Amino acid sequence: MNKSDKNSETGCCPRFDPKMWDGKTVVWKNKLFVKDRVFSLFHIPINFGGVMKRNIEKIQSAGAMDPNIVVLSDENSLWGSDVYISVKKNVPDSNMAKISGTFICKVFEGPYKNIGDWVKEMIIYVHSKSKKMEKMYFFYTTCPKCAKVYGKNYVVILAKI
Repeated sequence: MNKSDKNSETGCCPRFDPKMWDGKTVVWKNKLFVKDRVFSLFHIPINFGGVMKRNIEKIQSAGAMDPNIVVLSDENSLWGSDVYISVKKNVPDSNMAKISGTFICKVFEGPYKNIGDWVKEMIIYVHSKSKKMEKMYFFYTTCPKCAKVYGKNYVVILAKI
């Protein structure tokens, strides 16, 4: 989601490597994020692009861009979701959040309409590890335009255990 990423083929989102996340366990202690809210209609984001653009500009201006950016979505309502953009330091005039915990990760690929099936599969996956899930976050690895260029639309589901 780094619009100035000259190292990516698109100049926007870097190509995603699913091996870095699939089946992995991630432990974060106070991982720093800019937090914002996206308006949705039945979980379909309406203003995601505008929210991202506004926040990326602030993050870049502050010199806080995380070179390994993670954009998480907490789909906590039919009408909106909290979005978390990882940063390397505080960003002025932004709502900052820290996320801690242990997360089991699984990578899915395909159209967003499959998200319901992915959630069910993730629940089964977590139970197969004899773990109890506290919360689920979605890591949308590329914007829709870059996913089209790359020919893959990867989504990582992180289950906090």
